[in-house]
Amino acid sequence: MRFDRYCCFATLLAGALFLAAPSSQAAQLSIQIGPAPVCPYGYYDVAPYRCAPYGYYGPEWFQGGLFVGAGPWFHGSRDFHGHVDNRYDPHHGYRGAYPHRGEHASQHGESHFRGNEVRDGRGHADRGHADNGHGHGDNGHGHDQGH
Repeated sequence: MRFDRYCCFATLLAGALFLAAPSSQAAQLSIQIGPAPVCPYGYYDVAPYRCAPYGYYGPEWFQGGLFVGAGPWFHGSRDFHGHVDNRYDPHHGYRGAYPHRGEHASQHGESHFRGNEVRDGRGHADRGHADNGHGHGDNGHGHDQGH
């Protein structure tokens, strides 16, 4: 009788250890990216891709008043580089107002855009293309974002 108890206990212990052992199956990671956010002045090029405020992007980021995209939805040319004013980036301390997704652009006066960083739309800064923070191709006349 005592032998049967030990065998039963050993069998239960072995089963518990087997079930507690880590599985050799590979973990699965699933990332789903839906449509680009609808933001009046564009959206940041890094997650969580929230709407960027007016003045963050320079004129080269807009074609016919439409934002060329950023992050996983970027649809500019492979060698694209555009100016941003990273003072409007929360990673650089910006704490001002943000537009909401789906909000329409409000009318703004001439912005006299002054970019201080060049980005490629995929979250990469490229200081090699900077031009002393005076924007590129805008001659200091602001940028048309389709207002």
